[in-house]
Amino acid sequence: MADYIDAKQAAQRLGISRQTLYAYVSRGLIKAVPGNDPRESRYLAAAVDQLAQSRRRGRKPKEVARATLDWGMPVLESGLTLIDQGQCWYRGQNTVTLARTSTLEEVAGLLWQTPAADAFPRRAPEYLKAYAGLLHQAELAPSSETLLPLLAVAARDEATAAWQGDPTLLARGCGDLVRILAAAALRQAPASAPVHQQLAEAWGVDDTNADLIRQALVLCADHELNASSFTARCVASTGASLKAAVIAALAALGGVKHGAMTTRVERLWSSLDLNDPAPALRQRLEAGEDIPGFGHPLYPEGDIRAKTLLGAILPDSPETARFAAAVKQLTGAEPSIDFALVALRRHLDLPEGAAFLIFAIGRSTGWIAHALEQRGTDQLIRPRALYTGPMPGQDQRV
Repeated sequence: MADYIDAKQAAQRLGISRQTLYAYVSRGLIKAVPGNDPRESRYLAAAVDQLAQSRRRGRKPKEVARATLDWGMPVLESGLTLIDQGQCWYRGQNTVTLARTSTLEEVAGLLWQTPAADAFPRRAPEYLKAYAGLLHQAELAPSSETLLPLLAVAARDEATAAWQGDPTLLARGCGDLVRILAAAALRQAPASAPVHQQLAEAWGVDDTNADLIRQALVLCADHELNASSFTARCVASTGASLKAAVIAALAALGGVKHGAMTTRVERLWSSLDLNDPAPALRQRLEAGEDIPGFGHPLYPEGDIRAKTLLGAILPDSPETARFAAAVKQLTGAEPSIDFALVALRRHLDLPEGAAFLIFAIGRSTGWIAHALEQRGTDQLIRPRALYTGPMPGQDQRV
């Protein structure tokens, strides 16, 4: 679990006195938590190290701002997901362990702190009539491109008074959003079966391989303050609906630096000779191009989510194994979840774009959890910008 240190150790790592450390705590630069001895506080070692790194970069506001937003210091508190020492936990429960046995619905209940049966009752969600009409028009477009508009016209905004006043109605509304998103991905009417079973049936996958889809959904459920989840929190902080938060997050996921990274992995995969991928990969690196789907800043020893999923795929997929081994030999980088999802898609012969759809459906449970958590703080997320333009009165003539 998380590694904590005492005040003396924290001050030493930061190169400051204890008095300055306490001043940092009062200013919100570092958080202290009670230790076994109530007179002695403890500090998260990773947070101390990040603060020390930002101080070494200098005290220029521009550098501090950039470091904070780029895999830098924590910017807000959350009780949802912990990523530490190469592992990942949802509310204190190991993600890999959950992936072995839990459904996405059960993990959603854990993240939302509500009984899964309340969130996902044995009845299909209601949806808006416009959904059926748009389904017909969306038939020929890629599912990844129609997912957002279909969700937008199918799902209802929650009736604020009812959803917030009745925990069961709120839970059901959250579950309906996930089920409607799954229906939009499959371009069918919403259903009440577990999501992984719906996907498996629509894609013609047997029960054994349906379990791989279940695992992938659970592994994608949340991942701390990724770009899409932070987007969901920003939208929720304004008082907007949960539907609005999910739509905004889905838009963010569509970027090629986030969930649509799977599209880049697919394109590279299709261009390689999988019997001997190393020469083409080496040529790509020599040309200054990256290899998408490998390396993750939060997992120096390899993305635990990808390791878990690939562990079930590699024995039956020599092409995947050769691809990953060639990249490892050339760069030392391990596969990320993006690569693993594409590997799963190809291993099960799912429709192209299914990797992104699995990512989006799984992550929707985390988006809702972040939106609910942010809503509970009643705090608007409104950072300040570090202005770098011309100062007022500056001569702008050219």
